[in-house]
Amino acid sequence: MEPTSADLARRARSIFDQLGYDVVGDGREFRAERDWKSVRVRATAEPAVDAIEGLCCFVTRSDVVDQLERRLEGLGVDECAIIAVDGEDHEVVRAPPGPASAI
Repeated sequence: MEPTSADLARRARSIFDQLGYDVVGDGREFRAERDWKSVRVRATAEPAVDAIEGLCCFVTRSDVVDQLERRLEGLGVDECAIIAVDGEDHEVVRAPPGPASAI
């Protein structure tokens, strides 16, 4: 069974917590903060994308990654990461360029 947006939100919180971020907010969208970085995190089972500002990260199912990446490229969004969730595993499949803005 593929994870739902609610499942993905729980996984996203867990992933960012393990990475040492402070998680702020509830629901499928929240902020993950560490040092100088504030990352807008969106857990979604759909490849929908709207206006994006600053560092962001989508946490989604592995079967949605290609569609989501095409949409981000179409919008010219560079500073956005994608984490693919597959069962209990996850993988960063797209990261912002450069070490200064890396998630």
